[in-house]
Amino acid sequence: MNSAMAASSHRITFGPLVAAIDQGTSSTRFLVFNSKTAELLSHHQVEIKQSFPKEGWVEEDPKEILQSVYECMERTCEKLTQLNIDISNIKAIGVTNQRETTLVWDKETGEPLYNAIVWLDLRTQSTVESLINKTPGRNKNHLKHKTGLPISTYFSAVKLRWLMDNVDEVHEAVVSHRAMFGTVDAWLIWCLTGGKSGGVHCTDVTNASRTMLFNIHTMNWDPELCKYFGIPMEILPSVRSSSEIYGLMKICSSRKSGALSGIPISGCLGDQSAALVGQMCFQDGQAKNTYGTGCFLLRNTGAKPVMSDHGLLTTVAYKLGRDKPACYALEGSVAIAGAVVRWLKDNLGIIGSSEELEKLAASVGTSYGCYFVPAFSGLYAPYWEPSARGIICGLTQFTNRSHLAFAALEAVCFQTREILDAMNQDSGIPLTQLQVDGGMTSNRLLMQLQADILCIPVVKPSMPETTALGAAMAAGAAEGVSVWSLNPEDLSEVTSEKFEPQINPEESEFRYARWKKAVEKSKNWETTQPVANGNGEISIFSSVPLGFYIMGSMLMLIGAKYIAGDN
Repeated sequence: MNSAMAASSHRITFGPLVAAIDQGTSSTRFLVFNSKTAELLSHHQVEIKQSFPKEGWVEEDPKEILQSVYECMERTCEKLTQLNIDISNIKAIGVTNQRETTLVWDKETGEPLYNAIVWLDLRTQSTVESLINKTPGRNKNHLKHKTGLPISTYFSAVKLRWLMDNVDEVHEAVVSHRAMFGTVDAWLIWCLTGGKSGGVHCTDVTNASRTMLFNIHTMNWDPELCKYFGIPMEILPSVRSSSEIYGLMKICSSRKSGALSGIPISGCLGDQSAALVGQMCFQDGQAKNTYGTGCFLLRNTGAKPVMSDHGLLTTVAYKLGRDKPACYALEGSVAIAGAVVRWLKDNLGIIGSSEELEKLAASVGTSYGCYFVPAFSGLYAPYWEPSARGIICGLTQFTNRSHLAFAALEAVCFQTREILDAMNQDSGIPLTQLQVDGGMTSNRLLMQLQADILCIPVVKPSMPETTALGAAMAAGAAEGVSVWSLNPEDLSEVTSEKFEPQINPEESEFRYARWKKAVEKSKNWETTQPVANGNGEISIFSSVPLGFYIMGSMLMLIGAKYIAGDN
């Protein structure tokens, strides 16, 4: 039988298909799944450029993000046609996205008013410090009872406040009632359902819960929180469940992907919630860790939000239908995981690819006492220290790039260990195995290191695209679509690989204690913003403590002279 006939005869066995847009920090993907078997049939991926206009600033172009979605759709539709798979079998589309990344656009022109400010951007550090200083007892957890979150550069409200304060176009659009705010999901859904010609301005509960403007108990935007940040509620998207029809796709019919026109967009989850769903962690106590640009460990806590006493976030895990209850999760967020690979490649040039990192690290099998804390965007959970900075310590003349490569992989594992420890303390029930997913899980050495450092097995599904799968499941299960059953007995069995710990716990504890020592050294590094004088030189008075010290010394000298003159 030739391949065309094989494909043709194979096609008959496909049930309804469901697609997912997976818009991450470093790339966009469009993936198509069989709703009966959860099998991935085809996909396409496009990398996204990040720009760093100033130190600590991270931006992306909203139009490039949208264009990458169109390109991924177009290429995937072409691939499906080549496989003789009928595109008209696609019954729904889900959206999953990098969370907290903040956009503002003009609803009349459809144009973005500034670049998207990416979640790990640090420009709002001074805004955060001034907000914390205004709270009783300078408490960064002042809003936690409503939001589940500490006041941090991480979340959208402070980024939106910065845009309103610093970008004239945004300020003017807000004043003239033309501004729309959204995270990446809201921008994409609005554009894909018609944009300025009737696009739907909405987000889901999981993305809303990452803004600091959303009350996770009432499941609505909170007027008091909006007032606290000085944000008008009219610019916010409407909040919907994670699984319902938001609107229909509108795509130019001249494109191959025009075949997707009229298909409902019916699933929306922030990427970490989508991975929790894709890993089928529907039971209270189940947890997964995603290794992407950052690292995100979520543990399902059921229908009640659990507030952390150990530096974790309380977040909405999912709400799979308008009339379904919301489920919550405890989350530990690490800013830098896969981003450390990019840094070693692009900034230091010591590796050419992530595969090379694994080879280098495996060639030595130890960091030889070298420890790397990649706090490029401060430390997230469990510390929430925006003033921390990256540090490499324990170097000797013997240390080489292979040891540094090993230390970089270990850093990802140690950060996960810190979060898991906090999670075990908060829940009182230690996790017995960790489910993992994300791009970095293809690194087998990393997975083995993770099992060794946690002293529990690490379980990796053989189909790594669990984030997109979660969005597809939510879309396919939506009322009015109903091609994907989320009943536990109907869910496909996922094949997986298990990594068992191979070192003794004493060795693991010794290395972890050393790592904690390095973390202490990375803290309180960047406490003030130096200000350049007119010549571009740093003024000594830009550092507040130093300024006070010098001014105080001068006053003492003048006082001493004055007293001496009197005698």
